[in-house]
Amino acid sequence: MRHSCNVAVLASGRGSNFKAIAEACRNENFPAVVRLLIVDNPDAGALRLAEEMGIETAIVDCGPKRGSMTPESSEEMYRLATERDIELVCLAGFMRIVKGRLLDEYQGRMINIHPALLPSFKGLQGQKQALDYGVRYSGCSVHFVDPGVDTGPIILQRVVPVHQDDDEESLSARILKEEHKAYPEAVRLFAEGRLRIEGRRVRVLDET
Repeated sequence: MRHSCNVAVLASGRGSNFKAIAEACRNENFPAVVRLLIVDNPDAGALRLAEEMGIETAIVDCGPKRGSMTPESSEEMYRLATERDIELVCLAGFMRIVKGRLLDEYQGRMINIHPALLPSFKGLQGQKQALDYGVRYSGCSVHFVDPGVDTGPIILQRVVPVHQDDDEESLSARILKEEHKAYPEAVRLFAEGRLRIEGRRVRVLDET
């Protein structure tokens, strides 16, 4: 019987990507299981979703500085993860830059999703940035997390055409649908041991 990869998800908001990952993991043929949800926001909608799904949760105070996290909060998240034998950390709408012990220990085992085709339009409001720039295609990118902001090696991407009448809300909604497909797929590939980082490139190995 194949071992299930233990996953922790970090979220700050409504948790739609957390839900997509967790629901995929409930399929008996899926090679991963969500063991823990960590949030920095006690009002995060993801907490309710986790409770409904019977997934353990933890709230960690990351400090008052927006977008940042304290060394103590990073250490606490690392402790929570290691105590539950977490093998993969997924950032799903986690609105802070991960640093410290958690990042140091989980590099190569931490992934994020971004609502744009990296390396374009990094950081906040990737959808709005794409619209403002006037691109014809946008999408989403799942990538490994490194010390930069949306700069880690890219695992996979999905392309979404930009319509002439799109606004930020409509484009975001279509990209989000693709995020919900791309993120579980990236988790599956990691759990199957099929991702190999080679410099800037991520090689997807054939199924064995």
